[in-house]
Amino acid sequence: MTIDVPRIEETAATLLADDEYQRFAFYGRVSTEDQQDPVASRNWQLTRATGLIEPVGGIIVAEFFDIGLSRSLPWKRRRHAARLLDALADPDRGFDAVVIGEPQRAFYGNQYSLTMPVFSHYGVGLWVPEVGGAIDPESEAHDLIMSVFGGMSKGERTRVKVRVRTAMTSQAKIEGRFLGGRPPYGYRLADAGPHPNPGKAADGRRLHKLEPDPTTGPVIRRIFAMYLANHGYFAIAEALTRDGIPSPSAADPARNPHRTGEGWAKSAVKNILSNPRYTGRQVWNKQRKDEVLLDVNDVALGYETRMRWNDKSSWVWSDSIAHPPLVTVNDFELVQTIMAANGRGRTSTRERRVRRPYILRGLMICGLCGRKMQSHQAHELAYYRCRYPNEYALANHVQHPRNVYVAERDIVPALDNWLLRAFAPHRLTDTIRRLHAAQPAAGPSTGVPEITAANKIIAACDAKLSQYRAVADAGGDPVTVAAWMAEVNAQRAAALAQRDKAAAQEQAPRRLTEEEIRRLVGSFDDVRNTLRNARSEDKSTVYRELRLALTYNPGENKISVEARPDADYCGVTVRVRGGT
Repeated sequence: MTIDVPRIEETAATLLADDEYQRFAFYGRVSTEDQQDPVASRNWQLTRATGLIEPVGGIIVAEFFDIGLSRSLPWKRRRHAARLLDALADPDRGFDAVVIGEPQRAFYGNQYSLTMPVFSHYGVGLWVPEVGGAIDPESEAHDLIMSVFGGMSKGERTRVKVRVRTAMTSQAKIEGRFLGGRPPYGYRLADAGPHPNPGKAADGRRLHKLEPDPTTGPVIRRIFAMYLANHGYFAIAEALTRDGIPSPSAADPARNPHRTGEGWAKSAVKNILSNPRYTGRQVWNKQRKDEVLLDVNDVALGYETRMRWNDKSSWVWSDSIAHPPLVTVNDFELVQTIMAANGRGRTSTRERRVRRPYILRGLMICGLCGRKMQSHQAHELAYYRCRYPNEYALANHVQHPRNVYVAERDIVPALDNWLLRAFAPHRLTDTIRRLHAAQPAAGPSTGVPEITAANKIIAACDAKLSQYRAVADAGGDPVTVAAWMAEVNAQRAAALAQRDKAAAQEQAPRRLTEEEIRRLVGSFDDVRNTLRNARSEDKSTVYRELRLALTYNPGENKISVEARPDADYCGVTVRVRGGT
């Protein structure tokens, strides 16, 4: 989200005629983990920063504010923080120093020690309230203070994670509480009463629980019964598809827009048979989020979050029945025993190690069904295959060969040749022009007024809710007060939706100029050198940084390749065997 400050810049232009004023750029950040309104957070951080520099005649002429990004992300991976770092190198940047209203939101861990040398190199001062003004890069005391704030920021995030996970564990185990997410196929959400937190209950928040879905619940019982009657995954999927029973993705298309819903998949049947929640117990912590280094050789790049399966011994089960069961515990355990005996079930959820690297893993798409192609090894060679009919029931008559194969060795050389040509020095001008022209048109920014209007409505609703609570505490009719609060909560929810929509529109990327694209692709000399003489792992990294998508059309024996670095677009079509 970019928040324009025309009033500040207009005032700055007037005041700059006087040399006594010092020009500042403001940096701030807010994320969903902070549980704060972005506009309100930006305002109080800006107010704190302004209060620091006004006594010395400082004015803010530029603003950089990141929204929705975790503090753990390094500055180079935050959109507006990265813009600020780029601006430091520009002699015509228009500001002399940078002011931060809240260092704990700006710096995490050792980020200060990695960022401050850049400010010092370009002679740009950094001001924070905690030192009462500008940071002295030669001061051990200032360095210690900022390091402490970075450590406090990291510690605060860690403590929040521990508290939340501990609370959710106890809620799932002791209370059997439904902790969010989509209900499993066969269930639907039902009201479970007001939220136990008085403040959330007063705002109309309520708990939910699972109850059997009258349409899909019997399907779960049928799947378990068929499997216990010696029907396999595919036979069950075939029967359900033949009878016109919607698959999980077809039954909930709003949450599965990326799936066709044309028929039942074997994997869907297997997942249902493996889900312990059908026994009536609440089960939580089946997966976890791990933070993995982007590059073990460059720790400063930070981490990325990966979802990983937990071992079954780490799953949290409710102590008692939390919702009506669809199958008995005995039937469920018998199914698990049969699956393990047949070798059809995984006895461990630990991540499997890939024996060989696949350079295009996750990038290949089948042009017939639009699904990602699987990595496969045959005769010591890497292939990519699509087995759509083998995974989905054939009763839907999808026009697709049983197997679609393409060899990695027939793709990579032609792909590298195209990339080397597209980003060759003598073709850069044409490539940059194509990248610039292919960007979507940027509409006018209208989000800030809508956000402001929504915030006013939310504030008015909060005031009314406080008044209604006072009436209820004074002995007012509870039915009447509840009706008032329900109406106001509906208005408040609509305003929240309006604000979220406006904030999402504000986060839409702006169009880059040709000069900005030139600076971006200027680093592609390293890409070209990597492609000429690189290991498979390095090539794979380059392809992902270019955001390649390769669509294989077996009928034409061609692959359409799209490269979208930083959301820009360029494309080419290559023939798989022979010719380009």
